[in-house]
Amino acid sequence: MKDNLISKTFLWMCFGLLITFLTGYFVANNEVMLENIYGGMGYWIFVIVELVLVIVLSARVMKMKPATAKVCFLLYSFVSGLTFASIFVYYAIDSIMLIFLVAAVIFAVMALIGYTTNVDLTKLGTYLFFGLIAVLVVALINIFLNNSMVSMIVSIICVLVFIGITAYDVQKIKMLENSGLPKENLAIYGALDLYLDFINLFIHLLSLFGRSRD
Repeated sequence: MKDNLISKTFLWMCFGLLITFLTGYFVANNEVMLENIYGGMGYWIFVIVELVLVIVLSARVMKMKPATAKVCFLLYSFVSGLTFASIFVYYAIDSIMLIFLVAAVIFAVMALIGYTTNVDLTKLGTYLFFGLIAVLVVALINIFLNNSMVSMIVSIICVLVFIGITAYDVQKIKMLENSGLPKENLAIYGALDLYLDFINLFIHLLSLFGRSRD
């Protein structure tokens, strides 16, 4: 495969996902770590660190040295894995694996569409972004309402939104190929976008179809 921006981006995205899932699985099977992370304020500390890292990466990745950008992305993937452990505690492992496979197939199909289509997806991306903001507001309100039907509707909409955003992001990364910007930084920028797309698609599919542990 040609060593282009897209291939580098997907390589880093997959590496980040691997770190997140392995970390989450390891923590879920270590009672001491589970207690330390979820037994007190540890979880919220890691959530805050996770948010800070993703905000810094999103805003500063193109101004960082390539090595710094890579370290920050890998660190973010690791911290995400610490908070991700809860899914391995709550859901059955075979259900997680099946939903992961389904998410991977959907993601791959939409990535292929985004890469090969000649249709400009810029407007679609804008609509999806505002739709995502609206859904997030509803989800935040539902934290207090705790309405299971609203939660299900939010997850369905999020699945549809991230399916579309995946195609949009891949096309956006493809268009940056000849932008003249540093390829190493662009690869991390794109990997973060696609990592977030996949994680969100996977989590919402899991919330809809995942089977909890007996």
